[in-house]
Amino acid sequence: MTGSSFGERFRISTFGESHGGGVGVVIDGCPPRLALDVERVQFDLDRRRPGQSRLVTQRQEADTVEVLSGMFEGRTLGSSLAMLVRNTDARPNAYDHMKDVYRPSHADYTTEAKFGTRNWQGGGRASARETIGRVAGAAVARQLLETVAGVEVLAWVSSVASIAAEVDVEAVTLDAVEADATRCPDAQAASTMTDAIEEARRNGDSLGGVVTCVARNVPAGLGEPVFDKLDADLAKAMISLPAAKGFEIGSGFGGTLMTGLQHNDPFEPGPDGAPRTTTNHSGGVQGGISNGADIVMRVAFKPTGTISSAQKTVDRDNNPVTLEAKGRHDPCVLPRAVPMVEAMTLLVLADHWLRQQSTDVL
Repeated sequence: MTGSSFGERFRISTFGESHGGGVGVVIDGCPPRLALDVERVQFDLDRRRPGQSRLVTQRQEADTVEVLSGMFEGRTLGSSLAMLVRNTDARPNAYDHMKDVYRPSHADYTTEAKFGTRNWQGGGRASARETIGRVAGAAVARQLLETVAGVEVLAWVSSVASIAAEVDVEAVTLDAVEADATRCPDAQAASTMTDAIEEARRNGDSLGGVVTCVARNVPAGLGEPVFDKLDADLAKAMISLPAAKGFEIGSGFGGTLMTGLQHNDPFEPGPDGAPRTTTNHSGGVQGGISNGADIVMRVAFKPTGTISSAQKTVDRDNNPVTLEAKGRHDPCVLPRAVPMVEAMTLLVLADHWLRQQSTDVL
């Protein structure tokens, strides 16, 4: 299948289906001799895994990672790095009633229209379980970026439906994000979000929302002019995530309500000998290239498509049917989307950092 690889210099290829034997990733381009902590890879996978709270799908998967190649004595070899997570709680029979039915707002019909076939057991490659490979690959990218540049990437749930959090982007920490099952660092908003998600589940419905992400200590100069702009690659990365429907960086659509004088980010002398901006409406990227400020972006996720309420659809013979989905599904994808947004940010930054190393600056 095409479209399962991402990146140019730091390149991942993911594999596996939701209810197959397992899922994983092959990473090419990771530099040799990088000290790689597999427990930190597992930590990021644990944040993504199902069954971690009552707010997400109750599929019980440990998502234990196995490193198959590319590592020796705790360091990368420079060869392909392969990681596998085996599916241990797959229940493909739970989807028997959907075998010949197109679920509303899923990839069932479109996948079949493209390939002439589809894996109807949990959505196959269209399932969010595919993102295990992304998160595992990005956990390697995280350790690379920390080692070479001190880059930190952190995401959190900033809204669910109409419930918005108040979060200081400059001060938010991982501990604050992980303190609540919603992954919203605003305790009051998190409580309201929890009530809303649980009510949606009881009503056989689902909710969407927004994940905000910040990348700190990103060096200036990352990104390529014209088609491979840093923000363009970030946009592609985020919209490739399951259920992602919108992307903003910096002021985003809010910038349309400002004048140029209000929106421009003035420069001043920085303490390290390089200029810095006094504001950050650009979101850390200007002309498609990082300027050294924090990269701040937001990703919108639609409500989960699989719900237990009755929905009108058609079967493969184009007959109208009513579908009431069964199985284990997220009433809101946002809490588990947080590590996915971090993952795609890390993959883009690692790729562009390696690309920058081949740029000669005299």
